[in-house]
Amino acid sequence: MIDAQTDFNDLHQKFGAEAVRDCIEAARSPAPEAWPEPEPLGAFIESLDYPVAALPAIIREAVQEVISFVQAPVALAAGSALSAVSVALQGLYDVQRAPGLTGVCSLYLLSIADSGERKSSCDGYFRQGLESWQREQEELLKSLVQQYRADLEAWESEKAGIKEAIKRAAKDGKDTGALKKALRDLEGDKPEPVRVPCLIRGDDTPENLGWALMREWPSAGVLSSEAGIVFGSHGMGGDSVTRNLALLNVLWDGGGMKIGRRTSESYRIEGARLTMGLQVQEATLRAFFDKTKGLARGTGFLARFLIAWPTSTMGTRFYTQAPDWQCVGAFNQRIRALLDSPLSIDEDGRLTTVTLALSEQAHAIWVQYLNAIEAQLAPDGDLEAVKDVASKSADNAARLAALFHVFEQGAGPITADAMKRGAQVAAWYLHEARRFLGQFALPVELMNAERLERWMIQHCRREGCGEVSTQTAMQYSPLRDKSSLMASVSQLEERNRARLHTDGKKKMIVINPALLEVRP
Repeated sequence: MIDAQTDFNDLHQKFGAEAVRDCIEAARSPAPEAWPEPEPLGAFIESLDYPVAALPAIIREAVQEVISFVQAPVALAAGSALSAVSVALQGLYDVQRAPGLTGVCSLYLLSIADSGERKSSCDGYFRQGLESWQREQEELLKSLVQQYRADLEAWESEKAGIKEAIKRAAKDGKDTGALKKALRDLEGDKPEPVRVPCLIRGDDTPENLGWALMREWPSAGVLSSEAGIVFGSHGMGGDSVTRNLALLNVLWDGGGMKIGRRTSESYRIEGARLTMGLQVQEATLRAFFDKTKGLARGTGFLARFLIAWPTSTMGTRFYTQAPDWQCVGAFNQRIRALLDSPLSIDEDGRLTTVTLALSEQAHAIWVQYLNAIEAQLAPDGDLEAVKDVASKSADNAARLAALFHVFEQGAGPITADAMKRGAQVAAWYLHEARRFLGQFALPVELMNAERLERWMIQHCRREGCGEVSTQTAMQYSPLRDKSSLMASVSQLEERNRARLHTDGKKKMIVINPALLEVRP
């Protein structure tokens, strides 16, 4: 240790010239500037860990196995699993929350995340059971489909022949009564198409999706990492957006709606079930909100979704050995077993489902959850700003409970344990919706600053540091554009939440240490 009273000659003799230079530089350098109290950036709500423990064991273990290898955010993997379970069960069961309150058990899930977060990879593991079962059904029904096509061609030829005969008879002034009767009789003999299961739909427009559900297979899921069905669809522009949002709302509700079409046959959609498991980027979602002028929330469309806004895992996904996939295999085996239960479909393509009631104890838990949410909807309540989403949360909790119960035990009254776990998962999604929509209401420049700060806090806590280079931020943070990054740093500097300083050739963003303290 250097004596504070030692002069430079003594210092040089004892420790050398380098020690003298260090002391001179230290004397010239100003003392570190104290950090002022950080000013608020916006409504900050801390994220919570996904309640993986609340998932049924087979689902939980499969999610953990996928996460161990894919290294995507937990919420993305869990959402992929829940989407698959919803597709497998929605055509079989409804759930009765209370007398007079019966609804479907379909889920709409929405993850807000950048492309590259590996949602497609997660979907791929959890939809294996759906896809393999669907392929088997297509093969089993192949001969019937071929027979139908042949019968239809023969029928169309016969119809064309009768119509041609009517033309000739009319031209020759002959009686056409018998021919017209033959044509009417033939219309009643038109071959019925074979219904081939189509569980996973592509990015159809909502109108085409509705048609497919009524004419092809009445239960399906849209599992997409691009979310084109809603946010990028040409069917979501102009005059059609209100009608198409209404259709998707009706499908979530399990209700009915008449669809009028200008260029083809109108139809009524009823008794159909739809699951949506979508991922969308923040910028795309914001553009959609702007384009639809608030209809997405005003119509209650967004409120129906279980929303997740996970923190990116990019930059932490280092190579790991693939597991043996026993847990994913068990999950998909269970999905296939559930799909083997035949759907009850009437001649008009409508589903008839079995209604599952809550047990007495489960109903008490559901009421408790419902009332706890209601109490927070009052002015100045925690959920007042997201009352549209909160008002659907108890419904989603019951749906989750029904899915958990059947996945684990089969039919029968829904247990208290399943309802408790359904409420836990629904509560997490409600917290995420509150967290995201609070940030979403900020101006773009503050929204970007909040995104950058959130990423920096996670990065610094993980790495045990207090600063990040701008190069690292542009490579791994949500803001990859230099101008957006620097504008966000300026917003943070103005509010004493971060500073920019130069370390040699590096530009470093230093975060206010107070922000790195773990909140109790």
